[in-house]
Amino acid sequence: MCRHLAYLGPPTTLSAVLLDAPHGLLHQSYAPSDMRGGGTVNADGFGAGWHPDGAADAVRYRSDKPIWSDAAFAALAGVTSGTAVLAAVRSATVGMPVTSTAAAPFGEGRWLFSHNGVVRGWPDSVARLAAVLPVTDLLTLDAPTDSALLWALVRHRLRAGDDPARALTETVLAVDAAAPGSRLNLLLGEGTRIWATAWGHALSVRTEPDAVLVASEPVDPLPGWTPVPDRHLLVAHPGHCGIHALTTSESANHQGAR
Repeated sequence: MCRHLAYLGPPTTLSAVLLDAPHGLLHQSYAPSDMRGGGTVNADGFGAGWHPDGAADAVRYRSDKPIWSDAAFAALAGVTSGTAVLAAVRSATVGMPVTSTAAAPFGEGRWLFSHNGVVRGWPDSVARLAAVLPVTDLLTLDAPTDSALLWALVRHRLRAGDDPARALTETVLAVDAAAPGSRLNLLLGEGTRIWATAWGHALSVRTEPDAVLVASEPVDPLPGWTPVPDRHLLVAHPGHCGIHALTTSESANHQGAR
């Protein structure tokens, strides 16, 4: 399994969010505390996406190296700041490629997306779901992985005008119905808000008056971290966090209005 994180708040360096925290993604890459049977380290690549202050679209950096071995990223992270960050360290599912394009975050325009988990029975279990996508989307997947397909399914709904809460909810429910037992912690951001699902894996959130941090594991021992219950959707922005049961598309419509 992977570890991922999203931040919204005042401008901060990537290093402060990802590398410097005592249990940030750097530490979680080699010493995660809650992998739940999905590997022991996250050494199969990493990625970071951020929204520079005032920029409409996100910028991404992805690598097939362990985050601890990428000196170029460490140097970049120390001098690069943003008001929104979404990042992940990867533990590849057996049989899936280890390439930079297989590392989250996936993205388009202002959107950034990550998946922590696994789709059971891949790829046969979700072939029918993939069939609803335009052929061009299938031909241009970032990588032949479950996470890249999940992003394509969510993106297809976003392009059609679905509210992000609905897009995540219906994607998770559809994939779970097709591939029971899948772990589907999805993380989505666009610079002003964070949406995330807890489905088969750990997720925590800390909300402050001017910031919010969502992570697979708390990145520091500071008070205020709240576990997100399993099979729930989180919708958060600075100063606010809503947590709702992941059950139906009707509930997603309600959640999206929060």
